[in-house]
Amino acid sequence: MQTIDLITTGGTIEKVYSEQSGAVLNTGNKIEPYLRRLRLPDADVRVRPLMNKDSLEMTAEDRAQLAAVLEPLMGEQHPIVVTHGTDTMVETGLFLEERFPNLRVPVILTGAMTPLGFEGSDGLQNLTESLFAARLLGPGVWVVMHGQVFPAGRVRKDRELGTFVAA
Repeated sequence: MQTIDLITTGGTIEKVYSEQSGAVLNTGNKIEPYLRRLRLPDADVRVRPLMNKDSLEMTAEDRAQLAAVLEPLMGEQHPIVVTHGTDTMVETGLFLEERFPNLRVPVILTGAMTPLGFEGSDGLQNLTESLFAARLLGPGVWVVMHGQVFPAGRVRKDRELGTFVAA
């Protein structure tokens, strides 16, 4: 049985439509119901909700909080997946690379351009690919989106294409 730690921080992947405000908001964790839809017979995915923020609202303190949660997990030698908003995903990846220069496990950042549950969402695909990548990638900080894998320090979001590309 492979254990994978999954830390949720919010972002588009977890947004929901609010009828009251007419806006798409981060209001709660919604990863677990989607994980239950996947066939992962030999995986123990431990979900750890940390925050539920749009990544444009993430602060240095939020990134420090993420690092504080990741640090003890690193000693367990399990791969780690972090769901994150795409707008500042690379910034968080660079922060983690600097904070943990001698990683012994893969830390994978993923998210979505369209929220889970919305028509045309890429969220479940990206989540599934990240869980698979967690089993295959070596130590380091990675961005996994849309069937692609990038080292965090060599990727950027291309808003026109709606995906990530090599930097």
